[in-house]
Amino acid sequence: MSVVFVAASQLPTPFALFTMHGFLDEATGKEHIALTLGDFSDGAPVLGRLHSECLTGDALFSLRCDCGAQLQAALQAIADEGRGVLLYLRQEGRGIGLLNKIRAYELQDGGADTVEANERLGFGADQRDYAICQPMLEHLGISAIKLMTNNPRKVKALEHYGLRVASRVPLQAGQNPYNKKYLATKAGKLGHMLGSLHQGEVELGPKA
Repeated sequence: MSVVFVAASQLPTPFALFTMHGFLDEATGKEHIALTLGDFSDGAPVLGRLHSECLTGDALFSLRCDCGAQLQAALQAIADEGRGVLLYLRQEGRGIGLLNKIRAYELQDGGADTVEANERLGFGADQRDYAICQPMLEHLGISAIKLMTNNPRKVKALEHYGLRVASRVPLQAGQNPYNKKYLATKAGKLGHMLGSLHQGEVELGPKA
């Protein structure tokens, strides 16, 4: 794997004073970061999240998804625990990139759901690659994780690459009238575990 560590620095946030570690994937040129808090030397499972970049949700406060709310909830949970890691992965739009995500949004405005929109553009429903996580976590000395996710694919991916997922911690945040259809699609078509949404018990709101 061509992911290499570049540098680390302190990153003060409203949640905690994190250490930010920068990594470069030499094969793709993409830059990824890890935010860590606390000491991992005891080998105990670390509370963590794999968070894929979402410019619209993380930085522009979009209500079309739950990404920004999940990012903040994860950082707060790590701060409350006093120990944890968040990998921020540059895989915008489930791996299709920002401009294609805008194209997908345009199709969703016309009635497609998030999976249908990706497929109409010629992409898979989810094109993210979690192989990059293994060298990042290895560098940080993490071999076991309490993974904050609703996505079973992330659990299977980490286990596939030799990480021990000690537990899955549900992370449900940011539900609103604009993303009900999006969340229901993630539950119904992508297998995300979202409680009543996972069972399809949701009233669909505005198209998102």
